[in-house]
Amino acid sequence: MKKQKIAVLGPGSWGTALAQVLNDNGHEVRIWGNIPEQIDEINEKHTNTRYFKDVVLDENIKAYKELSQALDGVNAILFVVPTKVTRLVAKQVAELLDHEVVIMHASKGLEPGTHERLSTILEEEIPAELRSDIVVVSGPSHAEETIVRDITLITAASKDLETARYVQGMFSNNYFRLYTNSDVIGVETAGALKNIIAVGAGALHGMGYGDNAKAAVITRGLAEITRLGVKLGADPLTYSGLSGVGDLIVTGTSIHSRNWRAGDALGRGEKLEDIERNMGMVIEGISTTKVAYEIAQELNVYMPITTAIYKSIYEGADIKESILNMMSNELRSENEWDKK
Repeated sequence: MKKQKIAVLGPGSWGTALAQVLNDNGHEVRIWGNIPEQIDEINEKHTNTRYFKDVVLDENIKAYKELSQALDGVNAILFVVPTKVTRLVAKQVAELLDHEVVIMHASKGLEPGTHERLSTILEEEIPAELRSDIVVVSGPSHAEETIVRDITLITAASKDLETARYVQGMFSNNYFRLYTNSDVIGVETAGALKNIIAVGAGALHGMGYGDNAKAAVITRGLAEITRLGVKLGADPLTYSGLSGVGDLIVTGTSIHSRNWRAGDALGRGEKLEDIERNMGMVIEGISTTKVAYEIAQELNVYMPITTAIYKSIYEGADIKESILNMMSNELRSENEWDKK
């Protein structure tokens, strides 16, 4: 693929790691962010020590404080901002953009209040004449490993497979590989909902439970993610792929996962406000738990793990008691994944 100009919106850990992948592939990469000190650090020291203490970025990666400059003449825009500000940033992009581009996002969440997926938000806020069909970049990945060029396989999902293949070619190299998928609903819901299960897996660890419990919450968590996703229109097979079980495994078993670490702290009895303050990064699983619980109630979908975590976070229930209560739920067939 010939050299592309790409704006990466969001200089967080994943945005920075993806910017490096794109730069390694010979593209012109522009990172945009709204913290001046961070932008200056990337440009002057070629580091982003808020997220990576010992990583030096290529000097060709440029950072911008002005969104208009970052967007000037680009071929593609990659959104890697927190879910809660995706709509706001999309509005700003729509006001400044003066030519058609490929729009991608690599964030994982559901919008509070509207319950919308991020691709839907981008479709609503950026006029169709200025963009491609949205491409979702998602799958089992830790920024801490991608930034050191560890082998990573993820998914590029779009309703338009030609655009998905364009993104596949843009990112793929000898350590970072993308597979295409047309099931946008499945890939996005898998990426968002697995964060809830990761909180639960971390909580079990924090309470002192072992591998049996970990396997249980991940496996049954996948079942309830699939139940909700299929109800929303997803292909159930997507949940057995990279963006489904793959992402759930990597997020639900690793100390690199901020959602797992948050759950671990909850399981050890720490208060949520202290956890969020100490983390210093957005914990998407916390807000996604509320959205998923509300959707499940609305659609009458059985999600006991999500419900237990919701009650602990938002209703003050004791998380250990909530977990133990799940063990007293109605006995069921394992294959009742598609039933209430």
